[in-house]
This record gives sequence, structure tokens and C-alpha cells, in this order.
Amino acid sequence: MNSEPNFSSPQSRRHFLQSSGTLAVGGALLPYISVKENAYAANGDTLKVGLIGCGGRGTGAASQALNADPNVVLHAMGDLHDDKLQVSLKSLKEEASISSRVKVTPETTFLGLDAYKKVLSSGVDVVLLATPPGFRPFHLKAAVEAGKHIFCEKPMATDAPGVRSVMASAKLAKEKKLALVAGFCWRYNNGERELMKRIHGGEIGTPMSLHTVYNTGALWVNPRKPGQTDMQYQLRNWYYFTWLSGDHIVEQAVHSIDKMAWATQDAVPVKCVAHGGRQVRTGPDYGHIFDHFSVVYEYANGARGYHFCRQQAGCASDNSDYFVGTKGTARIKAFGPLTIVGEKPWKFSGDRPNMYQVEHNELFASIRKGEPLNDGPWMAQSTLTAIMGRMAAYTGQEITWEQALNSEENLTKQALGQEGKEGDPEFRLDMKLFVPPVAIPGQTKFA
Repeated sequence: MNSEPNFSSPQSRRHFLQSSGTLAVGGALLPYISVKENAYAANGDTLKVGLIGCGGRGTGAASQALNADPNVVLHAMGDLHDDKLQVSLKSLKEEASISSRVKVTPETTFLGLDAYKKVLSSGVDVVLLATPPGFRPFHLKAAVEAGKHIFCEKPMATDAPGVRSVMASAKLAKEKKLALVAGFCWRYNNGERELMKRIHGGEIGTPMSLHTVYNTGALWVNPRKPGQTDMQYQLRNWYYFTWLSGDHIVEQAVHSIDKMAWATQDAVPVKCVAHGGRQVRTGPDYGHIFDHFSVVYEYANGARGYHFCRQQAGCASDNSDYFVGTKGTARIKAFGPLTIVGEKPWKFSGDRPNMYQVEHNELFASIRKGEPLNDGPWMAQSTLTAIMGRMAAYTGQEITWEQALNSEENLTKQALGQEGKEGDPEFRLDMKLFVPPVAIPGQTKFA
């Protein structure tokens, strides 16, 4: 049997590649030219970083960016909430290895829904996008248009129009020779890289069953305070609203779905069916998202991908992946063993440096070399695969890749009451927001 995996549906894959503009980078790239039309010199140039979104993940990304390169400074920060910004800034200033390069001033700290625009216009060279995912397509588009190198946290969108925007931005970033590195951190982990290299080399044969699990416990809730507007309340509880998070299959479990995609060499599933619902998180504090999903993805060669995720307190937790091929089985235990059993047994025993740090090390190294990384095509694909699973679970219908990719359901404009309005949505703190009813399979319609 052929040991080379062959997942790709030619029609689906061609459509995706044409839409995303994915072409292999060939030949030597010219040195990076900034928006000022000046080529960066060698490693002596100081790169100014702007952080957009100052929560825990954004703070971590800023720390890792400064630790990645000795000639990087944190120049600007932006967030809706001053308390989050100040906590983030204090934390970064207290980190001994980077404190002297935290150069943020009152003039380069920005608050509000338009803070990202002010960060982009503050003179930064690199931006870290770490706001709630619903804003990601708009911030990514603005960052690319402004000529900035980008670290973009996962997921990259919460609906198909957002994914299509991300695809277009990734294509433009490549044309402008801007680095675009995704927050899919497992792709930057040494052990997982070695395992995937072996899978792609045929050491487990053709993977026919791809099984991923992301079962975890309950998360935070911030009860509504008197006087909060809908926007203020939802942004404090962004996880529980699909326009902001995409639901937990898209926001959190997408890591596992991305590993499934990685194992298939980023082929697209032809279709999927799914189950899901909310059994435990049923109160109004939890918005309208589900607390469990199970999805079966089907690939063109008959392979199946099985994904399970749950966020319920008091239940068994698991974060592991199994890829069963015709010659063996590969297993990933998150932060644990990496093994292959079968004709070519193997166990990873090498170093595993902090994968979050590796992301930034490689981002800044690519900028310095004038050979900018671009994770755009596969980061968009993995995001859409997770969205596709949510669509199938919400509706109870079989959803094809083409349906998911071409869906016109715009969760952001729906929430803002701007459906049918041309152009990017308009955001205001005083807006009355629409909260969709909890999806009911068999009744909720695909759009």
C-alpha cells in the first residue's frame, strides 16, 4: 500500500489554495523593506513591538517577543480595559530579562475599541494580535495594510466571512513580504515537529483514523455589573458569545483540530457531521455556547477524523491525539510522551524548549533574515475546519467544506444588528447587542 498520505479533494483543495493565494516561496527574498522605504540593516536595528490585547495571552506574547531578540522593545499597548493594560504593563516591567526594554509611555498606551488603530500608527514595526478572536480579521487586515509584521493568536476568525478576510490578508502579507506567524503553538514544538515529520514520511503508513480530544473543566465568569452596556459585559465575558469566541471548539479545541490538519499535511476534510449541546453551562452567565462537541470529519481518501471536546467541571480531563495508520499508530499526549507503535516504533527523547518562545524566536529571526514566515494559509484552514464542526453541531446537518468556506453567516454583524450593511462593522460601547438563542440541532438553520 502507498505509504504517502493522500487526503486532498482536488476540487476543495484547489478552491482553498486559489482563495488563499498559497504559493511556495521560491528563491531568495529581498531584504525586508519597511513602510518607510528603508531596508532594515542587520541585527543592530531596533524593532518596535505593539501589543493589541493585554490579557494573559497577550502579556505572554509580549514577554516572548522581547525575549526572542535583544534588539526588540515594547513600544505601545492597546486594550479596551485600562485595568488589564495596567496589570499587563506592571507584569512586563517586573520581568528582569526584559524590563529595561519595556519602553511604553502614557503617550503610547491606548484604550478603547479603536486602540488597535492607534497602536498601528504609533511607529511600531511588529504587532501582537491577542484580542478576543471576533476582532482578529479586522485587526489583521489593518495590520497588513499598515505594513506591520504580525504575530496572530489563534483562532483567526469566528465565522466564514472572517476566514475569507484572513485568507486575503495572508495573501497580501506575502505580497508585501510581511511576517505572519500563527499562535498555533504546537506547530512550533520540537517533539510534535519530529513526530509529524515521521508521519509525513510514511512511518505509520497512510493515516486512516485521526482521533483528537480536548476535554477540560469550567472557565471563568464575570457577572454583569450595574451600569455595564451590552458591549462592556460581553467583552468581559467574550468566551460565551460566538461572535467573539466562535464557541470553545473554535477558541480552545482548535489546537487539537490543527494537529489533525497537520497530520494530514493540511488537507481539507470533504464534509463532517457532529453532535453537541449544553448540559452543565445552562444559565444566562454562559451566553449561548455549547459545553460539549463531537465531530466526525471525512477526507477524500476515506479517512476519518474524530474530534471530541468538553468544558464541564468534575469530569475526566484529556488532551491527547491518536493517528492510526496502515503501519502503526502515533500518539501525542499534551506536554507528555510522543510515541509511535507499529512497524517502526519510536519515542521522542529530545529537548522540548518552550513552544511559545520558539514561535517568537522564529518570527523575529525570519524578519532579520528578510525571509518572513507566513503561516496564513494553514492557520485559516484549521480555523475554518473548527468552524465547520461547530456549524454541523449547531444545525445537526452534514456540512461540506465548500458550504463552510462559502457561508455568508456573519456573526459579528448579526450581533451588532448590522446584517446586510456593506463594509466592516462599526463598534461602539453603547450598542445594544443581539444574543442568538442557543442552537438546537434540527431547528437551527445553516446560513
